[in-house]
Amino acid sequence: MTHSPRKIVLRGGCAMMLGALFFVGDVRASAAGKTYYVSATGNNANAGTLALPFRNIQYAANLVAPGDTVYVRGGTYKEQVKIRRSGSAAGGYVSFRGYSGEVPAISGAGLSPNGQSGLVDIANQSYVVVQGFDIGGFTTASSSNVPVGVFISGAGSNIQILNNHVHNISTTVTTASGNALGVAVYGSSGTASINNLVISGNEVDHLTTGQSESVTVNGNVQNFQVTNNKVHDNNNIGIDVIGFEGTSPVAGVDQARDGVISGNLVYNITSAKNPAYGGSLGADGIYVDGGTRIVVERNTVHHADIGIELACEHKSKVTSYVTARSNVVYASYMVGVTIGGYAANVGGTDHCTIVNNTLYQNDTNSTGSGEFQIQYHATNNIFDNNIVSATAQGLFVNSFTVNSVAPSTLNNNLYFSSVGAANGTWLWNNVERDGFTTFQSVTKNDLASKFANPQFVNAAAFNFRVAAASPAVGAGVNLGTSVVGILDNGGASRVIGTKIDIGAYEQ
Repeated sequence: MTHSPRKIVLRGGCAMMLGALFFVGDVRASAAGKTYYVSATGNNANAGTLALPFRNIQYAANLVAPGDTVYVRGGTYKEQVKIRRSGSAAGGYVSFRGYSGEVPAISGAGLSPNGQSGLVDIANQSYVVVQGFDIGGFTTASSSNVPVGVFISGAGSNIQILNNHVHNISTTVTTASGNALGVAVYGSSGTASINNLVISGNEVDHLTTGQSESVTVNGNVQNFQVTNNKVHDNNNIGIDVIGFEGTSPVAGVDQARDGVISGNLVYNITSAKNPAYGGSLGADGIYVDGGTRIVVERNTVHHADIGIELACEHKSKVTSYVTARSNVVYASYMVGVTIGGYAANVGGTDHCTIVNNTLYQNDTNSTGSGEFQIQYHATNNIFDNNIVSATAQGLFVNSFTVNSVAPSTLNNNLYFSSVGAANGTWLWNNVERDGFTTFQSVTKNDLASKFANPQFVNAAAFNFRVAAASPAVGAGVNLGTSVVGILDNGGASRVIGTKIDIGAYEQ
């Protein structure tokens, strides 16, 4: 499924329940499993040994059984690899790996997608590993076809997509109907989920995706990790977790849930030249669109249209019980963090917690969106322990709607801008409050918050750690490990002693 192009409404015109977490471990392989080899100079009539390798990855994929490993030598393989065999808990994974020290390329050059299809295509399988490939050069000029770098669909469990380079997947359709995706996971079954999924250590870049996204987890997907990936230079959303699009035919499970988005670096994500957006801005670095019980932590997002968005595009539906913590978001073209639906006739955000993040000089295009934006249908949300260092506009909070009386509580934050506290702006329930003390006294928000220089170590070099004398040190409120997490953005302990710092880093 794809997103309809949408714009963030601009100012003036313009938690906590967590799912089960799990971690990437060593990939198991049965001692009885076979090992096959593939080489660009091989022959499918061979035995598939290191000395006599197969020619095509697909040929080996048709042979594998639980515990088997396919090693692919360096070279270019112009083929779509359809994985239709599973490993098992008892027998081990079926594994497809680049041979040690070599990076095989699965190339879409000269190939045409048939409908929505992947260069690596996994449908209704379990216990599969794809690791160490260059996957790219897959394109279409047709609005009825959708090229995907890695496509996982149906149902299945224990699939790992590790350390691949996915790039130059594109649509050349110049209207709003074009679509392409880098890594796409569509839980399209109504009876079983895609679960225990890991997407880690990949680089996903230089995509032309039209209405679609770079890395997508959509529909009936639960217990997933999207970790330590580098996603950049794409013309639509970087990482997207989605619900309520009809991907699963059963509404009750049509929602990505119980997942972790952690340690990713996302940058240069903009729809400015995307025909699906008509040249307007609206691409998120990280977007939870209708997901629930998800942790978004320790990511760095910069030079995206929107840094992090927690919202829902479907009427009467919400993104819920999401915690965004220890993230760094800077130099967004529009807004640092936004919650609530982009229009009155879409969904919203409920019981989401935005805690211990560092927002620095977002809205570089001066759209009037500000650092933290609250839009339509936002309820029961928390914004605590964040450093918010605004641009010269001095717009810190932009709550421009009046449909929710108390869309979020704000407290224990540290605000700063060169404009000074008396000249900064907080828009609350569509009423502008000029000056920090005025905002505090009138709205009763941020009563324990401060307006002071956070004393970044070197903001010019994008080092957002703070000095020992910073007013952020020890000034936060420890909301408990289940909320604030175990580690800060740099991997240090999130809480030292009984105190916690404001912002993404612990001193």
